[in-house]
Amino acid sequence: MKKSFRFPQLIGTVLLILSAITIYAQKGDAMAKDIRSIKALIEKETKAFFEIDRETWSDCWAHVPYAFWSFADTTDVNSFSGWEAINMGFADYFTSSKPSTAEIEREWLDVKVFGNGAYARFNQKVNDQDISRDKQAEVRVLEKVDGKWKIILVGVIASKNPVIVN
Repeated sequence: MKKSFRFPQLIGTVLLILSAITIYAQKGDAMAKDIRSIKALIEKETKAFFEIDRETWSDCWAHVPYAFWSFADTTDVNSFSGWEAINMGFADYFTSSKPSTAEIEREWLDVKVFGNGAYARFNQKVNDQDISRDKQAEVRVLEKVDGKWKIILVGVIASKNPVIVN
């Protein structure tokens, strides 16, 4: 038995394919927008930190008990667990430090979005006329809170010779 060509089936198939392509493109656009927002937030948080703008810096964070901040270099290791500890841990810094005009060089390695969560990894070099700093390998974990990305984890490893394999 020979099957006949049916125009309505062809139109339905074409419309289904076009719908799938449109949905896929919209998801890609949303992902790209999230990645731009995440990078902008990280840049804003870093800038606020060096400019001693505690209000803006604080606004970049999710104020949650599972927030975490850590730093390690060849001379020191520090960490704070929970937003309250992070906020208190930087109280002296924000009251006694002077704003810096440091230049930040950042090399983005990965930014991945997983629903309302995201992971960002990058190398950063802080160039400041007063302080010589080593290159840092940094990680941020973020969470979307009320439609806005917020930082929930900062991890910084500073090293004279970071080993990075891509």
